[in-house]
Amino acid sequence: MTHYYNMEKRLILAIALSLLILLTWSAWVSKTYHIENKEVTTKNLIPAQNLAKETSTFIPQSGELPAPLLFNYSQEKFELTFIEPQAAIKEVIFKNYQDYKLLLQYGFLLDDKTFNFKKGSITSDTVVFVHSDPNKVVTKKFIFSKSNYGIELEIKIQNLSNAPLSINLPLTLGALDFSPKNLEARFQDVALATKEKTLHFNARRDMQFAEIKFLSLRDRYFCAIIEPESNNYTGFIQKINSGKSNIGLSFADFVLAPGEQIERKFRIYLGPQDLRIINSIKPEWSQVIYYGTFDFISQILLNALEFLYRLVHNWGWAIVILSLGVYLLLFPLTLKQMNSMKQMQALQPKIEELRNIYKDNPQKLNKEIMELYRQHKVNPLGGCLPLVLQMPIFFALYQALMRSVALKGAKFLWIKDLSAPDRLFILPTSLPILGNEINILPILMAVGMFIQQKISAGATSSASAEQQKLMMALFPLLFGFIFYHMPSGLVLYWFINSTFMLFYQIRMMRLK
Repeated sequence: MTHYYNMEKRLILAIALSLLILLTWSAWVSKTYHIENKEVTTKNLIPAQNLAKETSTFIPQSGELPAPLLFNYSQEKFELTFIEPQAAIKEVIFKNYQDYKLLLQYGFLLDDKTFNFKKGSITSDTVVFVHSDPNKVVTKKFIFSKSNYGIELEIKIQNLSNAPLSINLPLTLGALDFSPKNLEARFQDVALATKEKTLHFNARRDMQFAEIKFLSLRDRYFCAIIEPESNNYTGFIQKINSGKSNIGLSFADFVLAPGEQIERKFRIYLGPQDLRIINSIKPEWSQVIYYGTFDFISQILLNALEFLYRLVHNWGWAIVILSLGVYLLLFPLTLKQMNSMKQMQALQPKIEELRNIYKDNPQKLNKEIMELYRQHKVNPLGGCLPLVLQMPIFFALYQALMRSVALKGAKFLWIKDLSAPDRLFILPTSLPILGNEINILPILMAVGMFIQQKISAGATSSASAEQQKLMMALFPLLFGFIFYHMPSGLVLYWFINSTFMLFYQIRMMRLK
């Protein structure tokens, strides 16, 4: 075995293991991201111990709220299920996106358990709820846009009594469900914007921020955003239990004089995480969409994909063209990789001589080999540089494709959904590791990697034969396993890119 292949093996193995670890981390661990400011200050932060004083838990317990009475409100873009006693939204079905459901769980709830709202007037673009008791009248009016996913919420409170009325009404945006039964929990997070910064939280701990500009929660593809008419609101994340968190807005206590009426207005977005759609309503809300560490690269790749889609009208072909574009962009490095491999191969006879001379002194052998590399200006890791540079692109594309609502349900060849594994067919029984799905793209990718390894092995000395056997067996299986349950759009990108590399290798071998 040669020193070069020892290092190459370790590097590829490290990359593969890092890939596995980072993807696992991304799938199961949420982070807090600071978008506008690198430094996070506590100027707007309210101590968590004060949370209970400002808000109450809206999750109903047995006997605390009237029995839910559900009714549906439907328009062109979505269908809403309202809970009448609470005048809250239970779920949203988006008609233009395969009837995808966003579960709000008492969304836009006024957290006062004495309220018992009744349906008022309902038109094509408004839904009104009214609560009335001897002391007050509370009206909630939802006004729906006919052209986009924007909503206006108006809340009016009138004091009917002869005494001052103290009001403290936290407005719940919704809740996030982190229970084990929720398989999509890893995609849930909260976006919160103050005057100073925009933050993303995992919503698993109590937090409050003052002077809120807007607040949002999102799942994999869709989001709910609420913006009060003023910055006098406090945004809160309240952990209900190990599996749920409550997200909403609270306002400082205020007093209504007898006969006095107060009105509060909110702007709402309830729709897909699509930058073009959100920007058409309010560009500032686009900060809700965030793809993690490589967000900047993800945004560039998505813009490139959308541009290509407008040209070819198919997301699969757009990914193929993007993969070709990335390959051509990195082609100078690929040439450098090939030259590095040729230089390494030219040095193999001298390395073999050194191995025979210093076979009993590994430390001296490594020192002499490195000196040989230095004399001939050869970088033993230069051949792996394109693979290393692909990693940020890969992770950025992984996040983008996992959350891209445009790819949901997008078809390509036999693939029915580019945001999910390609699922060529379903087995009647489940297999170990693979499950009951046969995903052909990861298998094809593993086969391509095996062929690449075999071509490389054919160009090396016999001393590295055992090393090459290990690489040919291990790495295709390892990468096939890692990619097996990934979105088919991502696997398609990697498969096409590696296929271009394979064809180039074959061509170079024929030219020799």
